[in-house]
Amino acid sequence: MKKIFLTLSIFSLIASCSDDFVDIKQEGVTVGTDFFKTEDDAMRATNAIYSFLRSWENSGFPAQFVFGVTGDDVEKGSNPGDASFINAYDNFSFTISDDGVNGYWTGQWQAVQRTNQVITNVPNIDMDANLKNRLIAEAKMLRAYFYFNLVRIYGGVPIFDGLKSQTDYLNTPRNTAAEVYAFIVKDLTEASEVLPQSYGAADVGRVTKGGALGLLSKVYLYMKDYQKAYDTSNLVIGMGYALEPDFNKLFRPAGEFGSESVFEVNCGCSPEFGGSQYAEVQGVRNQFGWGFFTPTQALEDAFEPGDVRKEFTILREGETTLEGDLIKKGDPQAGNTWNQKVYVPTSLNNNACGYGSIQNIRILRFADILLINAEAANELGNTGVAITNINKVRERAKLGITPASTQTALRLAIWQERRVELAMEMDRFPDLVRTGQAAQYLGPLGFETGKNELFPIPLRAITDGKGILTQNPGYN
Repeated sequence: MKKIFLTLSIFSLIASCSDDFVDIKQEGVTVGTDFFKTEDDAMRATNAIYSFLRSWENSGFPAQFVFGVTGDDVEKGSNPGDASFINAYDNFSFTISDDGVNGYWTGQWQAVQRTNQVITNVPNIDMDANLKNRLIAEAKMLRAYFYFNLVRIYGGVPIFDGLKSQTDYLNTPRNTAAEVYAFIVKDLTEASEVLPQSYGAADVGRVTKGGALGLLSKVYLYMKDYQKAYDTSNLVIGMGYALEPDFNKLFRPAGEFGSESVFEVNCGCSPEFGGSQYAEVQGVRNQFGWGFFTPTQALEDAFEPGDVRKEFTILREGETTLEGDLIKKGDPQAGNTWNQKVYVPTSLNNNACGYGSIQNIRILRFADILLINAEAANELGNTGVAITNINKVRERAKLGITPASTQTALRLAIWQERRVELAMEMDRFPDLVRTGQAAQYLGPLGFETGKNELFPIPLRAITDGKGILTQNPGYN
C-alpha cells in the first residue's frame, strides 16, 4: 500500500498514530527523498488534500460538534441513550479535554499540513509550469478554507506558511484573529489569480476561481469589510452562476456541480475508499444512516407559510419522498425528523461504498453569494441592491418579496433568510456569533456570552506545547 508522509504532529496532536504519516490509499508514496519528484507526485499530493474535505474530521461528528449542534437549527438526534456525549455540544457544557474539542482541532491541522506539503515542495518539481502553478493555487485556496474554519471556531491560531520543524511547531504561539484573516485573504487572492473557472469532466470537483472569490467574499463578510465583501461577491455574481430552480434537485445527486455550485466536495464511492459519512451520520436511523444531527422545532417554526424549502429541508417519519422512498425510522426511541438535504434515494445508494454514501457536500452555494452581496450592500446603504438579491432567493422558495424596506429591518430579514436558506449546512452557529445574535438564540440552550463565541484550545495542545498556546476566555 502506498503512503504519503505527512508531518501531522502539530503540538503532538496525533500522538495516537503509530507512525508519522497518514495512509492515503493509492495517492502517493512515502515523502522524503523518494517523493515530490514528478508531476504525478505533485498531483497525488494535491489529491490528498481533497481527500480530507470528505474526511470524518471535516464532515462527520467533529465538524457537527462545532458547526452543527451548537446552532439552534440542529440537535443531537438518534435515541436519547445513543452517543449521549453529543449533548455537551448541544448545551455548551463541553470541556477543554473533550475528545470532540480535540478532534476538530487535530483534523484541521492535518489538512493544513497537507496543503503546506504541496505549497512547499511542488515549486521544486520539474513539470508543466501551468499545472504546477494551478496545483499550488488549489493548495492555497484549500489552506485558506481550513484556516477559515480554525479562526471561526478557535479565534487566533498559529500561522504556518510552509513546512516547519517539530521544534518550530511546538514553539509557535497563536497569531491574532486579524492576522489569520489577513493570511486567509492573501491565500485566496493569490489562488483566484491562477485558478481556472472550470475544468474538464475528469477534474470536476477541483477548486475554481469562482470558488476562491466566493469564499473570499464570505471571509470579508466575517471581517465586516462590507465594501470588499460587496465588490468580491459582485465578481462572483458576474461569473455565470445561477440559482437551481428546483430546491429539492439542488441537494440530490442529479444536482451535483450544477449552476449553483460554487465550492462543492466530490463524494463518489468505491469498495476500496468507501464514501463520505457526512450524509450517513445524518441519515434516517436504521434506514439510510445513523439518525444524528436532526432539525429542531425552532428551525421548523422559522419557515414562513408557503416556503417550499421547509419540506425539502426537513424529512419526516411516514413521508414518501419524490424519489419513492417511504421513510421509516426503525427505532421507536428515535426522533421523527431528519435533514433532507443529505438524503440519498435508495435507488442511488451504492452498496459498493462499504460505509458512507455518494452524497456531495455543498460548502458554498450561489444563494449564499447573493445573500452575502445583499448583506454587504445593505450595510453600505444600498438597500435597493440588497432587496433585489434577497428577493431572488425568496422567489426560488415561492415566497413574496421581502416586506423590509429600511436598513435595520432589511438586516434582520437577510439574517433570517440565511437561517432558512442555509439551514443545516453548518452556517447557523458562526452566523449567530458573527451577527451578535448568539446570546439571544443560544442563551436558553446554555451559551455564555464572552466564552462560547469560541471553542477552547484543546488541553492536549496546550500541554504538549508547554503553555506556548494561550487559552480562550472562560476556559481557564
